[in-house]
Amino acid sequence: MNLKNYVLLAAMSLSISTGFAQKTKKSAEPAKVWPVEKANAWYSEHKWLTGANYIPSNAINQLEMWQADTFSPDLIDKELGWAEGIGFNTLRVFLFSKAWSQDPAGFKKRVDQFLTITQKHGIKPMFVFFDDCWNNTSAIGKQPEPKTGIHNSGWLQDPGDPAFKEEANFAELEKYVKDVLTHFAHDKRILLWDLYNEPGNSGKLEASIPLLTKTIGWARAVNPDQPISIGLWSWGFEKLNAIQLANSDIVTYHNYEAPEWHQRTIDLLKASGRPLICTEYMARSRNSRFANILPMLKEENVGAINWGFAAGKTNTKYAWDTPLADGSEPIEWFHEIFQPDGTPYRQDEVNLIKKLNNK
Repeated sequence: MNLKNYVLLAAMSLSISTGFAQKTKKSAEPAKVWPVEKANAWYSEHKWLTGANYIPSNAINQLEMWQADTFSPDLIDKELGWAEGIGFNTLRVFLFSKAWSQDPAGFKKRVDQFLTITQKHGIKPMFVFFDDCWNNTSAIGKQPEPKTGIHNSGWLQDPGDPAFKEEANFAELEKYVKDVLTHFAHDKRILLWDLYNEPGNSGKLEASIPLLTKTIGWARAVNPDQPISIGLWSWGFEKLNAIQLANSDIVTYHNYEAPEWHQRTIDLLKASGRPLICTEYMARSRNSRFANILPMLKEENVGAINWGFAAGKTNTKYAWDTPLADGSEPIEWFHEIFQPDGTPYRQDEVNLIKKLNNK
């Protein structure tokens, strides 16, 4: 985080404590956000939250995870056994609108089946609806094979570009969000709803605001029992950040920086008075590691959800900006905890995770 972004974050956090966010709510918030007291009471009912962003190792993207012909409950069950074994109690999981539109009833049945598996392993997942990251178009059916040595070569934006800004799509997206939320609104197996991953990414900037604000309105209209959040990720996006903060019951954020900068982010976001969950961290070559971040998050009682679980078709053991065209092993894995067979990438990391989770 450079000095400019640090100053922006400080100003943003100060605005929360001085009431600016309350003013923002009047224009950006279609329904009521949980009072701070309710948010903290909810958080206190849970053990310290630890987990990973999860996709099965045989899926290159969200569609491959959720489509009927490639949904893999046996593999999910096996891999979630590894998560349970190191004490993880939550996972962050991306849904996908086209998987729902292809077969709404079947999609919800598969989500329910996934929740049955997570419950078996003592895990309460959070679900993500929309996403502005990586490939801007998608198609139902067979998904592409991974590109050798390239991080997340098949990951999909949802609803994509230009689909995200075409208002003709909003009616169908509203049906998707409301149908899923209504169906699972009282399901105690679900931890939280993460409405939109990194809005404004992929060069979209403030063009994502219309869909973001619509999505917030759709979610508040359903009013699920579970809290709602939209994770902060880029401190320079002032308008987006204000909307995200003003409409989050629980404050979630992403941080792939070294400990001293991550600590500053925590200190500033505490100004909200709300519980904090870091929903993306751990990029080894950027000095965001289990060894130096996870103990800090536990000490601060901040939920900790790293990117990456088992190495597979997403290729996220390779760094964002360092492709290896020959597919050779990186000097150090960027993300991931386990080999495809469940062997830890680093036994010392797994030992630390288990120790901090009292496992």
